[in-house]
Amino acid sequence: MMQIRHIPPFALSALLFAAIPALLSAQQTSGSASTPKADDKPANTLKTPGHEVQLAVTVRDKKGALVPTLDKNDLTLTEDGRPQIIQSLTRETSQPYKLGLLIETSHAVGATLEEVRKASAQFIDTMLPTPPPAAHPDEAFLIHFDRQVELLEDFTASRDKLHQELDDLSATRERHDDGEGPETTGDDRERPTRTRNASQLYDAIFLACDELMKNQEGRKAIVVFSDGVDRGSKDTLNDAVDAADRSNVAIYTVYTKGQQENDNVGFPRDNRRGGIGYPGGGGGYPGGGGGYPGGGQQRREPKPIVDGKKIMEEIARRTGGHAFEAKKREDLEPIYKLIAEELHGQFILTYTPDKPDSDGGYHKTVVKANKGDLQVSTREGYYARGGSDSK
Repeated sequence: MMQIRHIPPFALSALLFAAIPALLSAQQTSGSASTPKADDKPANTLKTPGHEVQLAVTVRDKKGALVPTLDKNDLTLTEDGRPQIIQSLTRETSQPYKLGLLIETSHAVGATLEEVRKASAQFIDTMLPTPPPAAHPDEAFLIHFDRQVELLEDFTASRDKLHQELDDLSATRERHDDGEGPETTGDDRERPTRTRNASQLYDAIFLACDELMKNQEGRKAIVVFSDGVDRGSKDTLNDAVDAADRSNVAIYTVYTKGQQENDNVGFPRDNRRGGIGYPGGGGGYPGGGGGYPGGGQQRREPKPIVDGKKIMEEIARRTGGHAFEAKKREDLEPIYKLIAEELHGQFILTYTPDKPDSDGGYHKTVVKANKGDLQVSTREGYYARGGSDSK
């Protein structure tokens, strides 16, 4: 049987008095752990999870060749002028490609349709494997635009379906010239322009990004063939680029001089500089005017000529794609091949912004290589998730 030992009152008081300092010390230690000072900076701090941002990045050397290997420490990143920490830089292969082909079919570029058809078909064969994987297949859609914008084939992994629509491009254009065919693409803002040589470039880009690409997941890119002169769109250049930014779409542009810019239909005969270029930069946002000065004896003020090449460069640069110029018809197939190679050679840069944004605001990003002889291409910014119109 356990016995209870009696402790004298004076001994109990001494024991409690001796324990008070230890209790006070324990309380101070506990309080300092739960309420650290504002200037305390623990070595390992777990940040509150934020919205990750992914940027498709292409890096070329001074000769224009793609750089195949790169480490995150080879690049620097800023958002709205503030340095950011790059979490990863990988060659992403698990995310499927979501691609769009936009082809102008107006009379201004009509003589080149056969070459565009062949180049586009080879691009599809390069980008879409056959048979497609059962889960998360690469897919593409096809849009043509002239006086209206028409979706010829929605997202599909089938090469055959896309080839069939590409083969019918000439017949599609002739049908529209006769006033047949659908008059809208489903957007109640759009109304076909009753002009034989109309070309709704901005509407085509906007609708492709906003209606088709916005809710897709994966590596997204659009290839646009056009003379760069918009004739009749309800959307503006900025509307089109903003739609691409909100949908995280890189736009690759293939420019050719149209018939109105050059009397030799499709391509100029200026052979001073042939081949395929990688135009950079671009200044300002060209706008205004769609007409061309007319002749005759009556004196009139000439309308400003739209620089279609500069517009195509601007679209590509702002969305992180590349602008190409086809100076002759034989350039088209090599250009589309280069675009496919670039898409396969992209890196995916991932980071979490230091300032969370749940309002869907626009943020400017700049990615640079630490080595001066490397050129980095990526989109100029992004819209944060959280706004009603952001994805």
